[in-house]
Amino acid sequence: MKVGFISLGCAKNQVNCEQMIWQTYEAGHEVALGAEDCDVAVVNTCGFLQEARDEAMAEIEKLAELKRAGKLKKIIVTGCMAQWKKEEMKTLCPDADGFIGVGGYDSIAQVLEQAEAGERPALFGDIDAPVPETDRVVCTSDYWAWLRIAEGCDNRCAYCVIPFIRGRFRSRPEEKILEEARNLAEAGMKELIVVAQDITRYGLDLYGRRTLAELLPKLCAIEGIQWVRLHYLYPDEITDELIDVIAREPKIVKYLDIPIQHISDKVLKAMHRRGTGDEIRVLFRKLRQRIPGLVLRTSLIAGFPGETEEDFEELCEFLLEYKIERAGVFPYSPEPGSAAASYPDQVDEDVKRRRVELLTDLQLRVVDQFCQDQVGKTLTVLCEGYDDETELYFGRSQYDSPEIDGIVHFEGEEGGVAPGGFYQVKITSTYDGELIGVIDNEEAEA
Repeated sequence: MKVGFISLGCAKNQVNCEQMIWQTYEAGHEVALGAEDCDVAVVNTCGFLQEARDEAMAEIEKLAELKRAGKLKKIIVTGCMAQWKKEEMKTLCPDADGFIGVGGYDSIAQVLEQAEAGERPALFGDIDAPVPETDRVVCTSDYWAWLRIAEGCDNRCAYCVIPFIRGRFRSRPEEKILEEARNLAEAGMKELIVVAQDITRYGLDLYGRRTLAELLPKLCAIEGIQWVRLHYLYPDEITDELIDVIAREPKIVKYLDIPIQHISDKVLKAMHRRGTGDEIRVLFRKLRQRIPGLVLRTSLIAGFPGETEEDFEELCEFLLEYKIERAGVFPYSPEPGSAAASYPDQVDEDVKRRRVELLTDLQLRVVDQFCQDQVGKTLTVLCEGYDDETELYFGRSQYDSPEIDGIVHFEGEEGGVAPGGFYQVKITSTYDGELIGVIDNEEAEA
């Protein structure tokens, strides 16, 4: 049986999908990415926002059309939407032949067997169970991989349903993380992206204290790994000890993803976020001072219930003053089941849209200035391929996380540049928020 996988949503979803691919292969099935020429399609859904659920339903409908046309035998729906809507899934997805929630990923082989036998299994498991230590087949790249260090979340932000979908925060044992990291390095991975809903909480549930600052130097000591990137850090949990580790470890890229969501004290309190706007400002100044060359990424929500024009103006001023080089801007979405969905002072959709557009325009100005500031500098770039159309190589600097940030396009002699290598690229110009350059030193970094 040939089983095709489609993964939607976040990095955690991608890791879960890669684990299911491994289990399916181990069960003796042929595996593929996508549904083409497959007997079974497994779509791993995101359920965080209505937009993500709409995307998942559209993907499922495409698969259903293939099934009705006789080009696909079975459809398995897995992941966050399946978990969040588990009571409704059989009705929502009448063409699906099986369902797996986030607590049941290790049941994929069983579900495939049951679906093939004509059953319609629905296994959701325990969302608070320890994180399964399952091997995976990395599908993102030959050079970088996500390294998930924990699952779930305990923060309970008012706009978010992730704790209800993925359960409480559970750290993976340090030895399991390091073992996986070593295996990834042996497989040729050059960059590990440390990820969890809140990596700053790592270790608290297992060891009684936050131990990210102890884990990171051990990851950096692994031979073959050249970059370690950090996603996502909760602002009030970033300690001086952690800052010191980030500053002194050359393998930790000077790029931190710290979602703050807002800067207004009133809005932060309504969001159930810990800390104040001034504490965020103090933190960002401290980080800039103690980590030279730091680039910051954050996420911002516009139009949260009760957000006034004054609150919004404060957010705009903060973005410009603190020059956040990378920011994702999102309109508030009232997710059923979240605390904020029942707040009485919801913001008009047109007002949300206007505020998102204004914030996005401001962010583009910051990005343009950042790119201009790179012209004339030499950056270390991880080469990821060659573009026949532009006749340029392309890759990422330490300031660019894969799939969300920009790309560096650069010239290099044919045969002198190889994907997976690190090169010194002198930036000569910018175009549409991306950098263009030429190899300054064709010796790959050791």
